[in-house]
Amino acid sequence: MGEPSSMHGAAMIELTLADEQATARLGAATAQRLRSGEAVCLYGPLGAGKSTLARALIRALTRPDEEVPSPTFTLVQTYPARDFEIAHFDLYRLTSAGEVDELGLDEALETGVAIIEWPQRLEGRLPADRLDIHLELLAEAGDGRRARLEGFGSWSGRERELVDG
Repeated sequence: MGEPSSMHGAAMIELTLADEQATARLGAATAQRLRSGEAVCLYGPLGAGKSTLARALIRALTRPDEEVPSPTFTLVQTYPARDFEIAHFDLYRLTSAGEVDELGLDEALETGVAIIEWPQRLEGRLPADRLDIHLELLAEAGDGRRARLEGFGSWSGRERELVDG
């Protein structure tokens, strides 16, 4: 996946992702550790790889050829998985944090997992049990990305599993 380095003690992990395939592998590895009631929050600018990571995560939990369109216009897409339902949220077009109530984020976490692109739109209403993944482009590395992982609640400390196997 890339070379890990610890930042801020054990709470934050940093990875270098060499290419789109490495980003997809991080998504698949995250999927294998995701539990019902948890969220994965994907941060980063347009083109940073949020949708690539989300698509790989969803396909790892459903099937390799699952059609995974970006929910930019629908705001949320759901997928049945073996153990729970997956709700993929893209909050880019949200104008206020209150709009998320209409999208069913709380309900999604009661019955499954949530993948949230642009979670900063929630304005402090982030799920307690979540893995935050901050993606950024590395200009000097072509298709390379940097991923910073930080776990909260039930994910606290578990982000290390993504690099330790």
